[in-house]
Amino acid sequence: MMKKLIALLMVLIMAAGIYFYGFKLPQIDRDFNAVIDHKPYPISEPAQNLHHSLFIADLHADTLLWRRNPARRHNYSHTDLPRLKDGGVNLQVFATVTKSPRGFNFNNNSADTPDDISLLAKVQLWPLRTWNSLYERAVYQSQRLHKLEANPAHNFKVIRSAADISRAKDGVLLGLLATEGAHPLEGDLENINRLYEAGFRMMGLQHFFDNELGGSLHGVKKGGLTPFGISAVKAMAEKGIIIDVAHSSYDSVRSTLSAIDAPVIISHGGIRGGCEEVKARNLPDDILKQIAQRRGLIGIAYFSPAVCDASPAGIARTIKRAAALLGEDVIALGSDFDGTVETHLDSSELAAITQALLNEDMEPRVIRKVMGENVRRFLLENLPQD
Repeated sequence: MMKKLIALLMVLIMAAGIYFYGFKLPQIDRDFNAVIDHKPYPISEPAQNLHHSLFIADLHADTLLWRRNPARRHNYSHTDLPRLKDGGVNLQVFATVTKSPRGFNFNNNSADTPDDISLLAKVQLWPLRTWNSLYERAVYQSQRLHKLEANPAHNFKVIRSAADISRAKDGVLLGLLATEGAHPLEGDLENINRLYEAGFRMMGLQHFFDNELGGSLHGVKKGGLTPFGISAVKAMAEKGIIIDVAHSSYDSVRSTLSAIDAPVIISHGGIRGGCEEVKARNLPDDILKQIAQRRGLIGIAYFSPAVCDASPAGIARTIKRAAALLGEDVIALGSDFDGTVETHLDSSELAAITQALLNEDMEPRVIRKVMGENVRRFLLENLPQD
């Protein structure tokens, strides 16, 4: 009798596991990274031809956060290698999220706000070392990306230097590792070197919380860089790590621009012009202009709190306004795919943005820049050369 009860219990546990990991977790992923139902976007022959000729680069996707296998095609959420290639993407920046607040409040998040990544790491069965270490969460996601690179069938390369871009073969998708905020430093400057050795070549300074480096745009104090933060950004710049200020407070960005001479980027965001609702998410024009004057980059995101209208037409209008405000050489794509955002398209449908830019009467030479050539040029100039 006891053996039968144990066998029944094992069957129930297995059934619960199959249900949770086979159905429930994918549904959570689908719900958090929803794509609004839409008819296929009409793409004209000129737009299709132009799109096929572009070098396309995206400055931000959170694909590595989710349990789904990035090498396989999925019919939900935003990205995987097959869909990125369908969309014509040549270079994708993969961010590693290590701490994120429940509710994604853009205005104010205290340090004791529940951290959803702790829960996500556990329910997705990440290694035990990641459950209580932000550094280990970043490294684990790095290892996931390098596992893709290790299989030649995937035609995927993690880039670590400008030479990796210059020598890239046709048909190979390039990936660059970034941190979503510098929380994985855990207050230790040596972790910059350790993350660099793990393949990271871009680091955000803050995410939704203030941290050891300084204030977040969505934190409590929203202050400038701390002495540790100044030391950290100087160490990053010296190492050739690109600094991302996408979620940094006004004063943190100003402190960063004062501390280093290197250009910085906003990997995913927008501008304030054209929509009052984006003020909680985007930096003011004077800071954007300082970044542009440094030949930095501003990545235009695909979700409504950053661009207001997140349809392909709305994204194109924001790109056009940003290019007029800041210059055509500093605007890029920064989707925030798989970043718990609702979008109007997935990564296979990027030709809709090319079409929308043509509909905005943007010249093809400028479209080439904003769709990827600006990122390519920036990385060739700013990544370590070897």
